[in-house]
Amino acid sequence: MRTFKDTFVVNCTIDRAWEFFTDIKHLEIITPKEIGLKITNVTSQKLTQGTEIWVEGKITMMLSKRSRWHSMITSSSVSPQQRQYVDEMLTGPFEKWKHLHKFYEVNNNNNQKQTQVVDKIDFELRYGRIGRLFDGYAYKSLQKLFCHRKIATIRALENNI
Repeated sequence: MRTFKDTFVVNCTIDRAWEFFTDIKHLEIITPKEIGLKITNVTSQKLTQGTEIWVEGKITMMLSKRSRWHSMITSSSVSPQQRQYVDEMLTGPFEKWKHLHKFYEVNNNNNQKQTQVVDKIDFELRYGRIGRLFDGYAYKSLQKLFCHRKIATIRALENNI
């Protein structure tokens, strides 16, 4: 199993970040257009524990063919300074995929409200040892994806999109 982690800070309240990231529509805003992401079904527009999501697109960024992905929000918790939820792939292009989304309230020296966004993904490619040969490529693809997501998230949240 391989772990990918990404962290950034956005100039908005934790409440605003949580509202944005728990609305299923955020995926269309922060996903690169070349993936062609399409949400095909969802049990709730608000991502809460038990919500199931079905999407398709060039999700793996490793293949030019479209993939289907079915995931579930398996846990969610809220406290005044921290929020988090976990989505786990039920069926899709990976053998295993567990994505922790964490949000921390940050107080800077200017009393400006900020939120630290943390993504931690534990993943395993299919096909055992052969799949592990492509771990590095998958990791680099995630780096590229999350670089785009960071820019798109900051743009959306700091411009109230």
